[in-house]
Amino acid sequence: MTRENVKLAIVFADVANSTRLYESLGNKAARALIGQCLSVLSSVTESHHGRVIKTIGDEIMCTFADIDHAVDAAIEMNRGLIDLRVDDNLPPNIYVGIQFGPVIVEDDDVFGDAVNVAARMVSLAKQRQIITTEETVRSMHPRHRNMSRNIDRTAIKGKSGEINIYEIVWEEKDETIMLDASLDSLIAETSLQLRLGNQVFVVDQNHPALTLGRQSHNDLVIDDIRVSRTHARIEYRRGKFVLIDQSTNGTYCAIQGEKAVRIKRDEATLFGKGDISLGRKIQRHPSGKMPFIHFEVKLA
Repeated sequence: MTRENVKLAIVFADVANSTRLYESLGNKAARALIGQCLSVLSSVTESHHGRVIKTIGDEIMCTFADIDHAVDAAIEMNRGLIDLRVDDNLPPNIYVGIQFGPVIVEDDDVFGDAVNVAARMVSLAKQRQIITTEETVRSMHPRHRNMSRNIDRTAIKGKSGEINIYEIVWEEKDETIMLDASLDSLIAETSLQLRLGNQVFVVDQNHPALTLGRQSHNDLVIDDIRVSRTHARIEYRRGKFVLIDQSTNGTYCAIQGEKAVRIKRDEATLFGKGDISLGRKIQRHPSGKMPFIHFEVKLA
């Protein structure tokens, strides 16, 4: 069942420095710790009348009908991880991004502008920061509005002009933790290069989203009957690149060295190099031509 223009608060919470956790703790211990983190975040979401939409890797996406419940949950998420630690290591922290606005609810997933903006907000947050927009702050109870501080302005793809970025200050401290003078300086030094024939596309801090589909409004257009009009998108999230399928026939992804997988109305993180095919299995043509998109994650 599909419901349109449902107003929800979208919250993304991302475990900080997960790559370093794997390096310092080892794969098994790090995966267990991140699993515990996501379990805590899920429990906090439910206790504040929210709904977990999905977890992917080290990130959770959830929704709340009430923006103030979402803010309370975001604060409690930060506090709830304090007892999680391995040996003498400090407990993990999280980044949190929030946006309140109309979305499309389809079965067990949520789509729309508010989702995209919330994902952008979490990509701008520092550890233990809760980042949102002026638009969302205006919808909060005065108690939460009084906790919010304007910290910068930035442009977001799909939005005209720049928007005001706010931090919800939930910890007592001598001064508000501010974002760096330039928000772009927070972004990790990575980019994703995509190649289709002679066309080359880049997703990075300056181009944080790319749309793929059959219609001409997409950034990367593939004229194929099995490709949906708006088939998929790729988003930049704090140095990670997330492939999001929005299609009827699904998206196939083959990361080099791993078996190809089909994604349908779901997400997958892209890393290393590999190939993407919209609506069709990844198969090499006898002529040697590649009827699919090649991608590679590059360090700046």
